[in-house]
Amino acid sequence: MNLPQLPQLPTAIMLSATLILSACGGGNSEPLPLPSKLVIGHRGASALRPEHTIAAYTKAIEIGADVIEPDLVSTKDGVLVARHENEISGTTNVADKAEFASRKTTKKIDGISVSGWFTEDFTLAEIKTLRAKERIPANRPENAKFDGQFEIPTLQEVIDLAKTKSYETGRTIGIYPETKHPSYFKSINLPLEKRLVDMLHANGYRGKSAPVFIQSFEVSNLKEIRKLTELPIVQLLSAAGQPEDFRLTGNPRSYADIATAAGLLEVATYANGVGPSKDMVIPRNAENNLGTPTNLIRDAHAAKLVVHPYTFRPENPFLPANLRKGNIASLTERGDLAAELKIFLNAGVDGFFTDDPSVGRTAMDSYLGKK
Repeated sequence: MNLPQLPQLPTAIMLSATLILSACGGGNSEPLPLPSKLVIGHRGASALRPEHTIAAYTKAIEIGADVIEPDLVSTKDGVLVARHENEISGTTNVADKAEFASRKTTKKIDGISVSGWFTEDFTLAEIKTLRAKERIPANRPENAKFDGQFEIPTLQEVIDLAKTKSYETGRTIGIYPETKHPSYFKSINLPLEKRLVDMLHANGYRGKSAPVFIQSFEVSNLKEIRKLTELPIVQLLSAAGQPEDFRLTGNPRSYADIATAAGLLEVATYANGVGPSKDMVIPRNAENNLGTPTNLIRDAHAAKLVVHPYTFRPENPFLPANLRKGNIASLTERGDLAAELKIFLNAGVDGFFTDDPSVGRTAMDSYLGKK
């Protein structure tokens, strides 16, 4: 792929960045590829900072993430910004802004009625007046201390951060953008697919080995993206239900159908990997502990697909019962996430989405035999 262009920096810093690029395989050659086993910062380091903020992404990189993940939605003026949902009352202070009170509304998103404020009703300039807040303060009260401090970043700002940190650290930092509600955004004339690909290409991300994974829970938009680019694509899989585009077109197949050996062979015609719910890889048993692995990893690897399950969180409520620590009923106390990750690594996953990349890095390095 073509190297992403360096930002405009003073000469001394440019020289330093050039030296770092040389160490990474810079110059006229490609940068170092991403590792074959990935620690993916889920929405950044969202166990440590409010999700989808530059602070969360920066923290994720600092504590060991190979890749950072921005979920993407659109503004009214067609700018891709990083939010988990297009309804933003749970992750921003929009409800406190009197000037936007009249924009509260109810919409049907993926067949479900949702009330609140939506990114597609705001220009980027208006979005930039908002500030992020912690989405699950009951589990992460320390994160709530950062409420009101951080802007909502654009995709371009996330890309710029990944590039800058690649130069600073001497290692390639990848990005893992997800198109959120693509059928919905297409229905309101704000399609995500071409804008995402165009932005990635414009920033130098091209080819099968580029440090990018484009992901979605829908299928038709990934097939559309495949026609636009050779960049790696990952089909997300949920433990229940079906892709929204299947529902809209009357396709009866479910995520479970896609996760079969035959379904994964079909995925391999347009994608390079799957991102399943971790319970699809190793389900919980009756005691809420990890049970016997399914055939998903075996079947995905047979189809030459990588497997990046989600989401590995450190707090007790998100862990198997026997890996919880301290007050096992606590919403905030942390258990043995490293042990859970080790089990999944031993099962053969190629990477994982985690809210705490520091634990993920430790588990990965231990698995790979690093000190």
